[in-house]
Amino acid sequence: MSSPESRLAELGITLPKPMAPVANYVPYVVSGNMLFVSGQVSAGPDGLMQGRLGEDLSLEEGKAAARLCAINLIAQCKAAVGDLSRIARVVKLGGFVNAHADFTDLPEVINGCSDLMVDVFGENGRHARAAVASPVLPRGVAVEVDGVFEIG
Repeated sequence: MSSPESRLAELGITLPKPMAPVANYVPYVVSGNMLFVSGQVSAGPDGLMQGRLGEDLSLEEGKAAARLCAINLIAQCKAAVGDLSRIARVVKLGGFVNAHADFTDLPEVINGCSDLMVDVFGENGRHARAAVASPVLPRGVAVEVDGVFEIG
């Protein structure tokens, strides 16, 4: 099996510089062999992806927003451990979707993040997860995802 870095390259993904915290928290905490990554928002090279699913954003746009969160989570993992091959397991993701009250396709939105974790980390990318609707997210972003990772 190829390394997570080589899979990122095959997918045409260059990791961004990890996002700095915008309030009083740290981007990640390592405790024992566990890595806890703070919520990463839907931000990409063009800035924040903002909007509400079921109102101004489609399901496909929501999945793209969640994929941006995954890229930012992986960037924080790399900052924390250096070599992504040290990520032994994606343990759990917590997905938050800025959604209209009638929008119920939350699991499909967060699949944008989950799918990339499996693409990058293979079977070790399969994880437990939550997908929750929120009437608003920080800075008006579409999606935010936090993660728990096992370090090998």
